[in-house]
Amino acid sequence: MDLGIAGRKALVCAASKGLGRGCAEALAQADVDVTILARTPEDVRKAAEEIGERAGRTVAWIACDITTPDGRAQALAACREPDILINNAGGPPPGDFRDFDRDAWIRAIDANMLTPIELIKATIDGMIARKFGRIVNITSSAVKAPIDVLGLSNGARSGLTGFVGGLARKVARDNVTINNLLPGSFETDRLRSTMAARAKAGGKTIDDAMAEARTRIPAVRFGTPAEFGALCAFLCSVHAGYIVGQNVLIDGGAYPGTF
Repeated sequence: MDLGIAGRKALVCAASKGLGRGCAEALAQADVDVTILARTPEDVRKAAEEIGERAGRTVAWIACDITTPDGRAQALAACREPDILINNAGGPPPGDFRDFDRDAWIRAIDANMLTPIELIKATIDGMIARKFGRIVNITSSAVKAPIDVLGLSNGARSGLTGFVGGLARKVARDNVTINNLLPGSFETDRLRSTMAARAKAGGKTIDDAMAEARTRIPAVRFGTPAEFGALCAFLCSVHAGYIVGQNVLIDGGAYPGTF
């Protein structure tokens, strides 16, 4: 399928690995002019080179901390007036909420709620003026089915979800869509850290915890960044203009509800 976004400009956050990288790869393969960012120069440079080689096009990169005002300014200078924005940031650490102090909560809210909002604020008017924009926020299945050890993530990402729900309906008339992608268990470093916390709490090895987690997923496996990226790219396509303010769950069937 031709996604109809060749030549569009995309800024993809936290894209040196994991789900962000999966999104960047899918967009680059759709002939989008992609700029990726991450904190570690060596990692993001290498990722850009590898993605570009596979897609047969140049992928721009910048090393910055997107959770800071300076980092956001650098990112937006590197990719001016993006048509596509993929908001993504590393999730806050798992743990018992009793151990989270105010600073931990502020860091989580800054990274997983306020940073995406600031990036949306900085880019959405340009999208409205050009009558095309696609914003995808990578959140978590925990927004729909909270995970006990992810209290910081549950709270911060749910706040972003509520904000997006209101804004998305205001800008849809200008062919600007905002949607959230809610990943379940994917083969990423984040998954291993969460599994490690569960294993420790349950007195198990991480391998045993991961094997047990697979059996609870109807697909009996973890997802791959490539299939996540493919869904993200579709939401960014010209074919997805009627998908507005949705929380799209991609979890192998793990969520047991109908709605």
